[in-house]
Amino acid sequence: MPFSNPSFGAVSMADTAFARCLLLDVFAAALRAVEGRAVVGQALVARPPEGPVWICAIGKAAQSMALGACDALGSGLVGGLLITKPGHLDPAPFAGRGIECLLGGHPVPDAGSLAAGQRLLCALGELRSQTEVLFLLSGGASSLVEVPVAGLDLADLRRMNRWLLGSGLPIDAVNRVRKSVSRIKGGGLLSALGDRPTRVLAISDVPGDDPGVIGSGLLVPEVGLAEGIARLDLPAWLSDWVERGLTERGPLPRPGPCVELVATLDTAKAAAAEAGRRAGLAVRVEAQPLEGDAVLAGRRLARALLAGPPGLSIAGGETTLRLPDAPGRGGRNQHLALAAAIELAGHADAALLSAGTDGTDGPTEDAGALVDGATLERIRDAGLDAAHGLRHADSGRLLEASGDLIRTGPTGTNVMDLILGWRG
Repeated sequence: MPFSNPSFGAVSMADTAFARCLLLDVFAAALRAVEGRAVVGQALVARPPEGPVWICAIGKAAQSMALGACDALGSGLVGGLLITKPGHLDPAPFAGRGIECLLGGHPVPDAGSLAAGQRLLCALGELRSQTEVLFLLSGGASSLVEVPVAGLDLADLRRMNRWLLGSGLPIDAVNRVRKSVSRIKGGGLLSALGDRPTRVLAISDVPGDDPGVIGSGLLVPEVGLAEGIARLDLPAWLSDWVERGLTERGPLPRPGPCVELVATLDTAKAAAAEAGRRAGLAVRVEAQPLEGDAVLAGRRLARALLAGPPGLSIAGGETTLRLPDAPGRGGRNQHLALAAAIELAGHADAALLSAGTDGTDGPTEDAGALVDGATLERIRDAGLDAAHGLRHADSGRLLEASGDLIRTGPTGTNVMDLILGWRG
């Protein structure tokens, strides 16, 4: 058996190649378990609506979630609005269903994001009072749709989001700032709903699966928003915008509907573990969500992999990356994988996969990377330096040269990042 814990150096390159294929297979199994079309369909079949339904799908997984609603609701679906990012939409399946499809910007809002925000408010105002609204939310909603407070224009929003994305702040802190300058986030959208019956199905892309953080809590009012932001170290220009936004937002909206989580990181990790066991591997699952600096996380995970027993290790979460002034190509998963590759150098009995479950990693079309003990050698053979790549946030260029990038295309889900390690 290729996973029988041989001594170092005894594992052949063929074994490593097999391990790489195995990690990709396990990753695919995890994605299937949290795919939007399937999980939304299951939720609606388990508890069908009682009357006509209008859907509002927002996020990177909006198309797959909306397709799940179409499958389950049939003629009970009376139209809707779908807002996603470029490359994640094929409008053909929705022809004749009364579902309007729009594109917004991601990870930074664009003019489409503002147009989508205004269209959302208008569409909700046009609905009959007895029509149930079904929200289908997934990661990316924070930038894909927006209605800013008075005085902030698109250039201001883009400046704010670029700063936040490169700040190294965790996602909950980033979304607090986004809420403070938005008329629809942090429960602000509730005022446009009125008393209409409303249901919310969400795929969680945030640590702790907090509904108020998913999509910046469009339907979840947040108590203590100002106090949470006050603890953040923000530049003066951004603090001024936050103060202005909090003043305009006024009193806290009424409580919103219950948010039903139809897929989470734990769902994906459990599916990965089952796939590993079916392959005959011992499986170790890291219970705590991965967080903090991507380089430190990559080093820690690689060292633990080398020090641990043979088998499959599974971790997940969302690391952070503080960008230099002129970053190169890549994202946090590629950064983590490159840091891990340095630790794995020369070890033929280990491989590590780090990828975004949405199929994208940072502002790239790559999902992440799959590195092994020879990755660093391949990078050097290409005339590149891994340490330089880490310093300049240019991991994607190096991992492309080593042949280690993963490209899945849109996956129809988004439950943060999944990190899989194999030790022979």
